[in-house]
Amino acid sequence: MQHNQAPVLELSGISKRFAGIAALNKVGLSVRAGEVMALIGENGAGKSTLVKTLTGIYTPDEGSIRLGGEELKFTCAQDAQRAGITAVHQETVMFDELTVAENIYVGRQPSRGGRIDWKRIEAEAEKLFERLEVSLPVRARVKDLSVAQRHFVEIARALSQDARVVILDEPTASLSQREIHELYRIIGQLRAAGTAVIFISHKFDEIFTVADRYTVLRDGQFIADGALADISESELVALMVGRTVQNAYPKADVAPGEVLLEVEKLCHPTEFDNVSFQLRRGEILGFYGLVGAGRSEVMQALFGLTSNVSGSVTLEGKPVRIGCPQDAIAQGIAYVPEDRQHQGAHLSLPIMQNITLPILPRIGFFLRKRRSEECAIARHFSEQLELKASHLTQNVSELSGGNQQKVVLGKWLATQPKVIILDEPTKGIDIGSKAAVHRFVSQLVEKGLSVILVSSELPEVLGLADRVVVMHQGHVKQVFSREEATPESVVAAASALEMV
Repeated sequence: MQHNQAPVLELSGISKRFAGIAALNKVGLSVRAGEVMALIGENGAGKSTLVKTLTGIYTPDEGSIRLGGEELKFTCAQDAQRAGITAVHQETVMFDELTVAENIYVGRQPSRGGRIDWKRIEAEAEKLFERLEVSLPVRARVKDLSVAQRHFVEIARALSQDARVVILDEPTASLSQREIHELYRIIGQLRAAGTAVIFISHKFDEIFTVADRYTVLRDGQFIADGALADISESELVALMVGRTVQNAYPKADVAPGEVLLEVEKLCHPTEFDNVSFQLRRGEILGFYGLVGAGRSEVMQALFGLTSNVSGSVTLEGKPVRIGCPQDAIAQGIAYVPEDRQHQGAHLSLPIMQNITLPILPRIGFFLRKRRSEECAIARHFSEQLELKASHLTQNVSELSGGNQQKVVLGKWLATQPKVIILDEPTKGIDIGSKAAVHRFVSQLVEKGLSVILVSSELPEVLGLADRVVVMHQGHVKQVFSREEATPESVVAAASALEMV
């Protein structure tokens, strides 16, 4: 790639306002053919709005989009696709009941003699996967595919449209390490073929691995761009957040107290077996494991979301029976799920109603009194979690991913739990929002709350947890004290390797 070549895609002075509030303010961006450009910014920085503008979902109020030197105006997503701009999102949007080949060519199926040419569709799809060096049956139904395989289908669809610009929006959020490396290989193929790639990720190791250049947005404005070889991670963070983020894992100096929760021989026929552990008062207990280790499944069982579970649970020295989430909440156990959009929040409801939803019986049913208390409770947790929103009556769907996660956290903290289970609490959120969540977790244990932290991010587990439970294929493999837990020992246990 020649660094002096003209950009294949160039945005200049792009502005977009919603109800008078600027989501983008005169943003510029450029990417060359065969280049991977990392688009970086905190949640709420304007990345999603910019992607929607690039893909024809939003029409900018000001500014220009040039592709190959030609200025374009998109009125719909199809215009952007026809021009050669396509996006692969974290949450893939496909037709689950259709086959892989049908999804690639949906809406533009080749025909022969007035009929859809199914043989040609399948043959062309097979050629695309051969080009990507991916083994994927083109007649498989999309509903039976893994998240990684869905991403490969979307990339194949982009190639079938001769895309000149491919936007990868948090593509690795739900992938295993092996699948991530497979995606890296495919990004390398796109680069070699001369495709311009815009790569969006909150993970700096990924950005420095796959990208050539960076563009930083903050509060809807362009801040900086340049070559990644010329900047350090800490300098990039400072550009993102407008400040240095120090002490990323602010561990509270709290000595855990007596055993609060004890789980013994928890079993499920297919998900996990003989899982036992203790949680002390004021302790952060980390759970780590590779994809499929059974961590989330154990937590869902503990919260009453799973049936056909055996074993015993003791809380504050008393046996408890948890048959449903209402039982868990009544006992003082809260669960913040990994999938905030489908399990954690009601996106079509306002922030205020989301936060107070589990405690409505406690607030009361007299409308004026309830509104006043709802507002006070929602404001309290919004301020503590540093929630960025225009007002408490704003719908959760309008918030960035990191702020949606803060609403879900606030909702469960409002139940005043004794134990809070955080399942991937910082997945897909930016470094500034992560720091706010980490600070708040630390404050919770200072107040005597006990936290179970399930995370795939090893630095997060090692930085915050007092002890680390490592799971492998549905079993507790090992429990480490804070002093014993090193990156090498924890990963070795998660992989069932013997340390030399």
